[in-house]
Amino acid sequence: MVLEEASPRISLPVGLLALVPVAWYGLGSSLVAAAVSAVNVVFILGCLYVAFGPVDGHHEPERRSSGTS
Repeated sequence: MVLEEASPRISLPVGLLALVPVAWYGLGSSLVAAAVSAVNVVFILGCLYVAFGPVDGHHEPERRSSGTS
């Protein structure tokens, strides 16, 4: 599969890999800060998932004639 052909919804698991450094940070530092960071990562991925998803009921606008034939 070529990278340009991958849909954003297929690439979501790749974005979830961002939770690995957050977990590492949480184990080595503050668990509260890691939890907030994890929530932020999931929130951003969710927003991107919705934003780049297909639009239901989308149709092309009708073309109006300009009055000249």
